Amino acid sequence: MVLAHAIDAASVDGLEGLTIGRLADASGHSKSGIATLFGSKEQLQLATIAAAREVFVDRVIAPARARSERGLDRLVALISAWLEYSDERVFRGGCFFAATSVEYDAKPGPVRDAVVAASTAWEDYLTISIEYAMAAGELPRLEEARQLTFEIVSFLEAANTRSLLHASTEPYDRAAVALRSRLLDLGGDPDMVASITRTATAA
Repeated sequence: MVLAHAIDAASVDGLEGLTIGRLADASGHSKSGIATLFGSKEQLQLATIAAAREVFVDRVIAPARARSERGLDRLVALISAWLEYSDERVFRGGCFFAATSVEYDAKPGPVRDAVVAASTAWEDYLTISIEYAMAAGELPRLEEARQLTFEIVSFLEAANTRSLLHASTEPYDRAAVALRSRLLDLGGDPDMVASITRTATAA
C-alpha cells in the first residue's frame, strides 16, 4: 500500500519529490514505520521503481501476451495495451517510466540505472516481437527492428506527454493513426494493424 502511494506520487512529483514524511501523510503510516521499511530515500526510490515495473508488466505485457500470438499480432497488442495503460491513468501522472526517464536522463547513479533497466526491458521486448514479425514475413519492408522500436516508443511517449500537457485524449488517437500508417507502410496486414486503437476513456 505504501508503494502504491509512492508510485502515484512519483508519477506527478518525480522520484526526487518522494519523501518519507509526505509518504507517511499520504499512506496513513508513521514516518518511523516507513523509514524502517526502506532505510533511506534511495532505497525508497528503488523500491518504487521495482513496484512500478510490476504494475507495467501486469497492465501492458501480461494482457498483450494473453490475447495475442508472437509476431505482428503481439506487437499490435503491446501498442494497444500501452495506449490503454497511459490513457486510463494507471499512474496519476501518466506513464511512470516516461516521467522518470526525463527526470533521470542526466543523473548517474543506482536510481538512474534502475530506470534505464526498466525502459530497456520494455524496448527489448518490443524489439523481440518485431523480430518475430520480420521472421514470419509480416513486415516485409522493414530492415531493422530497433529502428521501429525507437519510432514506436517515440510516438507513445509523445502521446503520453501531450495528453497530460493539454488535458486531451486526442494525442492517443493521433499516435494510433501514426503507428497504423507506419506498420502499413512496412507491409503489415491491414486487418491486424487496424486493431491499434485507443479503447479506454481517459480520466
